Amino acid sequence: MDDVTGSPTPDAAFLRPAPPPPGKRLALRLAGPAAVAAGVLAATAYVGTVDPNEPGHYPLCPTLQFTGLFCPGCGGLRCVHALASADIPAALGFNAFAVAMVPLLVFIWLRWTVRSARGQVRMSAADPRLVKLLLAGIAVFTVLRNLPFGTWLAP
Repeated sequence: MDDVTGSPTPDAAFLRPAPPPPGKRLALRLAGPAAVAAGVLAATAYVGTVDPNEPGHYPLCPTLQFTGLFCPGCGGLRCVHALASADIPAALGFNAFAVAMVPLLVFIWLRWTVRSARGQVRMSAADPRLVKLLLAGIAVFTVLRNLPFGTWLAP
C-alpha cells in the first residue's frame, strides 16, 4: 500500500471500497424509517382484521388481571382496531391517550425520515424535559382512568 517513504502507491486507490451509488445511499438511509413504517402498518393491519373485542385472540392485560387496575395501555388493541376502521369516537373511548399520541408519533417518524433522506446525523436522545412531560402525562392518565370520576377514561 504505502512504500517506505509513506507516500501512497498507485494500488492504494484500487484497494479502497468504492462509495455506493447516490441512489443506493438514499435507500440505505431510508431503510430504518421504511422498516419501522412497514412493521407498524403490518401490526395495524393485523389488529384491524383480527378483532380484539372477541375473546381468545389476544392475551389479557397482566396489570388488569392481577391488580384490577387499568394500565396506560389497557384498551390499546381495541383502540388500534377502531382507528383501523376509522371509528375515532370508539378509539377515544378505548384509549384516549393512545389516540392523542398518534399525531406525535407520526411527526417524530416524519422528522426521522426527512433527516435520514437529507443524510443528516441522527438526533441525540429526546430533550429530558419532554421525556419527563410525557411520563407525567402517562402517570396522570393512568391515575385518572382508575379513579371513580375518571371512569370515562377507562376502556
